[in-house]
Amino acid sequence: MTMGIWLLRRILQALLVILAMSAIVFVGMHMIGSPVDVLLTQDSTQADREQLIRDLGLDRPIWMQYFSFLGNALHGEMGRSFVYNTPAISLILQRLPATLELALAALGIAIVIGVPLGLFAGLKPRNPLAKAITTGSILGFSLPTFWVGLLLIMTFSVQLGLLPASGRGQTVHILGADWSFLTLDGLRHMVLPAVNLALFKVSMVIRLTRAGVREVLAQDYVKFARAKGLSPLRIVIMHILRNSMIPLVTVLGLELGSTIAFAVVTESIFAWPGTGKLILDSLNALDRPVVVAYLLVVVTLFVTINLVVDILYRVLDPRVRIGGMQ
Repeated sequence: MTMGIWLLRRILQALLVILAMSAIVFVGMHMIGSPVDVLLTQDSTQADREQLIRDLGLDRPIWMQYFSFLGNALHGEMGRSFVYNTPAISLILQRLPATLELALAALGIAIVIGVPLGLFAGLKPRNPLAKAITTGSILGFSLPTFWVGLLLIMTFSVQLGLLPASGRGQTVHILGADWSFLTLDGLRHMVLPAVNLALFKVSMVIRLTRAGVREVLAQDYVKFARAKGLSPLRIVIMHILRNSMIPLVTVLGLELGSTIAFAVVTESIFAWPGTGKLILDSLNALDRPVVVAYLLVVVTLFVTINLVVDILYRVLDPRVRIGGMQ
């Protein structure tokens, strides 16, 4: 199977996934309640209710509403927010950069801290420090995100006054979006939420790296490299670390998507103006266009990340062939 055919198949699969997800979300939002009940005030009359239903297009059958949504989506339109009365996709794209940079910062922290610690724990499993690292990584899986976030605010913002507890700080407008990581004040605002979001990821990277290193150490090519007299540093970098990164790449790719999708708790605690806070408010208001648009954007990100991960597989391991990527 050629690269072109493989890519075409993956794109078709992605379109089917996005289509199925859009139908599930659209019908699910229709079943859990009506936004009319949320948008109307207590003194509204029945005439006001009927007028609002017509204005929102909710008087049509659900299948007609869905196909109308699909038709608009093909033209880049996903409806207007019931609450903000602006295009739903515009709301998502305005908030998405904040969530993206927070998720990437958290993932970067996890890699910078987790990979060296996991490598050390895998290379020297009997070392007391390696045992402490492995044991300590369990805390990352056990501690609740909201509790750690509050603890970080109390320690570094309230008691020590070193870092701000909320907001994005100063931003720079580049490529049509505002970014915090390009300013010192923005970076200071990003530290606490990024660390809070990275806690679980650090523990996961440590354990995955350690397990990968332990598995690779037993392989024949590592023993052969040692027999050839290669330096320990070259063996670690070129043979052990590179091959142990293959399963980690897959997990980190999926974790990036999940971090973007489920950063709601962290964004709420630190008042980070990303998509997580927006989707929470939209769910409370049953703002269907915003919820559907958000989930479609997230699904598209997941599909894209999976494709990139498959390509990285071939870069990290030349033994992988396109024929096996089905």
